[in-house]
Amino acid sequence: MAIIGDVHSVIHTNSLLVYGAYLTLQVKAGDSKLHYQHHIPAAASLRTKKTWPVKFPKEELKKRLTPAQYHVTQERGTESAFTGGFTHNKDEGTYTCVVCSTALFSSDTKFDSGSGWPSFFDLMKEESITVTDDFSYGIHRVETTCSQCGSHLGHLFDDGPKPTGKRYCINSASLGFQPKDAASSSSAAEGGAASGSASDGKTEL
Repeated sequence: MAIIGDVHSVIHTNSLLVYGAYLTLQVKAGDSKLHYQHHIPAAASLRTKKTWPVKFPKEELKKRLTPAQYHVTQERGTESAFTGGFTHNKDEGTYTCVVCSTALFSSDTKFDSGSGWPSFFDLMKEESITVTDDFSYGIHRVETTCSQCGSHLGHLFDDGPKPTGKRYCINSASLGFQPKDAASSSSAAEGGAASGSASDGKTEL
């Protein structure tokens, strides 16, 4: 079997060539040829379907999330670089999944990668994120999704700083943020104790 095509951005998946627009098959059997063409969406992925612990009806999410948040988390979209609300955020606190509020990243692991998207070099808990091979747009990347609700977060790259060498490149639209001061005040109030004064120092990320 021979496989041909004339579209750029080619990736290999077993015995097929997948293109951003379509794949073309040409099967030779003696003097006969079978020509087959099939459209492949640009956002195609080889990830398998998975049942997530937490589920939300689409109607609920469309009402609760902004259009950008819904597009990124539910349709695996990507916000434009340097446009996200958390790209330059330097406040101390915890970054959560905007859909299910699962804690994902600490501000202590956020750094300026220059990519235009919030970047982190480590997770709060290894099991909080699921990684999957992503072959969309003709390149191989590692997609990151929330392990609780399956929301798309961004991608993982191996060009981050020490000690992990990882760069979790995450869309701001997929994140929520809980400031450290707010969390401390809430804990103090629940315990019936007066909250202590917050430190004026901010960690440079």
